[in-house]
Amino acid sequence: MKVLLDLFLTFSRISVLTFGGGYAMIPLVIDEVVAHGWLTKPEIMNFIAVSESTPGPIAINMATFVGAKEGGFLGSLCATLGMILPSFVIILIIAALISGLMKYSG
Repeated sequence: MKVLLDLFLTFSRISVLTFGGGYAMIPLVIDEVVAHGWLTKPEIMNFIAVSESTPGPIAINMATFVGAKEGGFLGSLCATLGMILPSFVIILIIAALISGLMKYSG
């Protein structure tokens, strides 16, 4: 259970702190994954290669693959949600603010 929470929180932190897309997230993913002992650097290179070759954003693919290795299906779900949820919430807040401001426009 702790690994699922760690996966979610780790990938949430990476998602919130990184700007510039999936390729900008790779160094943070490498640092965090190695620090937690989830993967070795050679394994990470393989995961990056697979993440680049599969459809979808590389950062989400990396989170999904790391989560699957560490926690199976639930691990992949927690890591993927951790990567997606912060951006989704931020966009929802911005959309609500813009929608609220639209009543003041002409």
